[in-house]
Amino acid sequence: MSGSYRLYWVRCVAVLGLLAGLTSPAFALEKVRVGVLEFGTVNWEMDVIQTHKLAEQQGIDLEIVPLASADASTVALQGGAVDIIVSDWVWVARQRAADVDYTLFPYSNAVGELLVKADSPIKTLADLKGKKLGVAGGASDKSWLLLRAFAQQQQTLDLQADTEPQYAAPPLLNALMQRGDLDAVLNFWNYAARLKAAGLRSIITVPDTLEGLGIPRDLPLLGWVFSEKWAKEHAASVNGFLKASYAAKQIMQDDDAEWVRLRPRLKADDDAVFTALRDGFRAGIPTCFGDKEKQAAADTFRILAEVGGEKLVGTATALDTGVFWPDFSLPACAK
Repeated sequence: MSGSYRLYWVRCVAVLGLLAGLTSPAFALEKVRVGVLEFGTVNWEMDVIQTHKLAEQQGIDLEIVPLASADASTVALQGGAVDIIVSDWVWVARQRAADVDYTLFPYSNAVGELLVKADSPIKTLADLKGKKLGVAGGASDKSWLLLRAFAQQQQTLDLQADTEPQYAAPPLLNALMQRGDLDAVLNFWNYAARLKAAGLRSIITVPDTLEGLGIPRDLPLLGWVFSEKWAKEHAASVNGFLKASYAAKQIMQDDDAEWVRLRPRLKADDDAVFTALRDGFRAGIPTCFGDKEKQAAADTFRILAEVGGEKLVGTATALDTGVFWPDFSLPACAK
């Protein structure tokens, strides 16, 4: 074999080796399984991530796993069926107190609102005495507990005892409210947005209650939740996913045309509902989560633990520092 022929084969083998390396697992996208409520607003962001290939740009093969309920999402995470879900840091604190290593990075500031019919005689919380009050999320819902704490502190009003709370699913509460079967309703932000677009009047928002309790009104209650051990083993993928999430939020914050594309997902019957949902989502996008926000979360946890007790927080007595994932920060925090 001549020297030039031998060199030709050496080069061929080198090229084939390089091509094999490019298709090997070392160069493959890493799968991240994200559990989302089947009809939740998180799907809007997932749509933007997929449409603009934001996960792929971070080296992630994103698998979206639809789930039927919040309980189903926590079960899926605990059972290893998904890697990441959306939940709240109170649940994470409860899990960590039970030696389960979940951690969280903020997803949204968007929370609920208390609404009445436009012609309702109810003007303040005090007017709720003896009234039927619809509450989404159950007796241990964080928005309900914060509203109870605020009413007790500001007006010595025990909403649990002085009203007739009616706990039900958000869509049913909206239907009952519009039918006149409830005097007021405390519902999640996206359902409240639909009611406001239909002409209902706001009495108080959850950010108002936070502010009234001496807590910054833009405190995120919800976040992306995942195992701390898994996150440390897959740090590039976790932080890449968070980058993709916030890149999607930036598009949704700035680009009206993106919302026109998303409109079928919103199931907005008219322009007023569409605008309310778009603006509500935008208002809930966190811009910073640093030491100030973590202290606010700790202060809020103490209030929730006092009102909700062990049924809400389990054996947790304070907000564990590991509740929040430390290895990612939002751009605004660095300024």
